[in-house]
Amino acid sequence: MASTDIVTRELKNPVDVAEYLFRRLHEIGIRSLHGVPGDYNLVALDYLSKAGLKWVGNCNELNAGYAADGYARVKGISALVTTFGVGELSALNAIAGAYSEFVPVIHIVGQPTTKSQKDGMLLHHTLGNGDFNVFNKMSEGVSCYVARLNNSQDAATLIDSAIRECWIRSRPVYITLPTDIVGAKVDGDRLKTPIDLSLPKNDPEKEDYVVNVVLKYLHSAKNPVIVVDACAIRHRVLEEVRDLVEKSGMPTFVTPMGKGAVNETHKNFGGVYAGNGSNPGVSDAVESSDLILSIGAIKSDFNTTGFTYRIGQLNTIDFHSTFVRVRYSEYPDINMKGVLRKVIQKMNPLSPAPAPALTNILPESEKTSNDQIITHKWLWPIVGQWLKEKDIVLTETGTANFGIWDTRFPAHVTAISQVLWGSIGYSMGACQGAALAAKEEGGRRTILFIGDGSMQLTVQELSTILRNKLNPIVFVICNEGYTIERYIHGWDAGYNDIQPWEFADIPKAFGGKENYQGYRIKTRDELKKLFADNDFNVSDKLRLVELYMPREDAPAGLKLTAEAAANRNK
Repeated sequence: MASTDIVTRELKNPVDVAEYLFRRLHEIGIRSLHGVPGDYNLVALDYLSKAGLKWVGNCNELNAGYAADGYARVKGISALVTTFGVGELSALNAIAGAYSEFVPVIHIVGQPTTKSQKDGMLLHHTLGNGDFNVFNKMSEGVSCYVARLNNSQDAATLIDSAIRECWIRSRPVYITLPTDIVGAKVDGDRLKTPIDLSLPKNDPEKEDYVVNVVLKYLHSAKNPVIVVDACAIRHRVLEEVRDLVEKSGMPTFVTPMGKGAVNETHKNFGGVYAGNGSNPGVSDAVESSDLILSIGAIKSDFNTTGFTYRIGQLNTIDFHSTFVRVRYSEYPDINMKGVLRKVIQKMNPLSPAPAPALTNILPESEKTSNDQIITHKWLWPIVGQWLKEKDIVLTETGTANFGIWDTRFPAHVTAISQVLWGSIGYSMGACQGAALAAKEEGGRRTILFIGDGSMQLTVQELSTILRNKLNPIVFVICNEGYTIERYIHGWDAGYNDIQPWEFADIPKAFGGKENYQGYRIKTRDELKKLFADNDFNVSDKLRLVELYMPREDAPAGLKLTAEAAANRNK
């Protein structure tokens, strides 16, 4: 203790560890922290306002983790605060999802004092065996960096390193904050120097070599195309993608996880490539190409309609955050950002084929139909006609996530879905986080499409939305249960059924009054009238729409993916 006091006395500008941590979070753009209070984090939370941060206060830690994920997908990074053991484990599913999908979330866990841990005291929220490391070991597998702040000497360095790793690698990090370290002193002068968040520079000679190899194949290709996936978004190369699309003129496609990565109003945009579930004409255009520039690919089952890609590595150049693969040659330890920028600078003019036409026009069968039943074939092009520039659109992993493939977005739309991790109920929590981020950025509309089954898992976040005066538009697809599960197995099984809820009444039970409006929509004409309502479109309050659709109806992509999943499960 004496040595710590000596170190503290030698500091010219001592700052408490918690203040240092929270000021660093503010520095990188975070303005609100999600989480649930607990006795091991309460003292730390007292420092939030001093650092210019607001406390959200979620209904449970799982929802808080989902919300932090949604916030990060809009703001670029987020932070979550839980308490030791019971709190952090409740959030672990959400953190695993963020790790799976490359979302940068800083998970801060309030812990018992370092002395209590060293002595193995029989404290609440423990397993009763004196092991205080068991929970952080659980988080190690879903974190790209672990910072255990067990003393003040290296606390500031660990905090800075954790934040940098979270940003650079675009994955969650885990920071422990024992209660006796909260007020320990660190060098406040470090705060005068911002954390270096720049990417490590590629070796110039290696980068130039890879660029020349890429250009050789690109210039010799007769009908090259671009396919953009999720990691182009997560690893922040959207400016490079935009410039590449513009300068090359190549037909450009996105995957389901890559929705929103490209301006879908651009003349080069051709639609969603997802193997057998692709938009009309897209499979032919991509799979007949003699060179595919694949940017940030995550070739998971739901992202490829059950692994139905028919593109060979011989015709593919893969760009990733840590390597580039040109056909069958891999170049490790090189990031795509620098390579793409030089490719854009050095490429010769190309004469690519035109992209397939993609519109939000209804299929002929739906145009001429007098049916008032709301079907997926009808709904998603209509949604595309209704959306506005800069909207944030969230879709639950179910009918909505697959249906949105058929929606052509206006410019600068942010799309949020959890295609790879696919945790049911994720999107309701993420909607709260995204709506909060949108409010902080000046008020973009936040729109959620979620199934009735999924909604029942995380519906409490409607309460957090009301408490924080957020104004998303939430569409609850009422189709009597777990449709995606029905298509995989157990069509009429009771385990795929749910108790019907009066969803439009729930926000009233949560205290929604003048800041809430509910709707029940059962026909096409009712939905068209709602979309034409100016008050509804302004969205100055939480608006929840019960949207009734047939139980047996589903987008084509979902049916194909579910069939593939069912076959694999056998």
